[in-house]
Amino acid sequence: MKYKIVLASNSPRRKELLSGLGLDYEVRTLQSLDESYPEGLPMEEIPMYISRKKAAAYTLGEDELLITADTIVYLEGEVLGKPADEAEAKEMLHKLSGKTHQVVTGVTLTTNEFQHVFASVSQVTFAQLSEAEIDHYVTQYRPLDKAGAYGIQEWIGYIGVTALEGSYFNVMGLPVQRLYSEMKKLNLI
Repeated sequence: MKYKIVLASNSPRRKELLSGLGLDYEVRTLQSLDESYPEGLPMEEIPMYISRKKAAAYTLGEDELLITADTIVYLEGEVLGKPADEAEAKEMLHKLSGKTHQVVTGVTLTTNEFQHVFASVSQVTFAQLSEAEIDHYVTQYRPLDKAGAYGIQEWIGYIGVTALEGSYFNVMGLPVQRLYSEMKKLNLI
């Protein structure tokens, strides 16, 4: 490896997915990064903008490669971020119920010499979810740390997702196949 990889994320899912690539890395996080973005950004630009913003908050050593990422759920022109509480989580799941939405993850690869940014988009379709199913999921799984208030790898994904176009791992929060491909293309691995 040319660089020591640093994953800048508190997400257990991102850690699990990056570990799946078999690469050595360390986790480095900062408290409360600003995830705001300018109004009017196109869907794919939003998580790329935020992942770049996250990268800018870090100071890197000469031989370090920083990986930052941000994931949004996009439904009919509305960004569904992380819910503030259980009520908002239930509201988001009601909106997603019976519809197709996009999950977009922006990833930024940063060294002291360069920065490379890309986005991956997946289409996810949910079955019509009952009130009882939504209540059960939110109460049992507490998806308050997940964009769109759901984790596809959890119970709601098992019973609710009827179709997926694109990367399953992107929906989990890190498009590892695309990440590996981009790192290879840049001669980082």
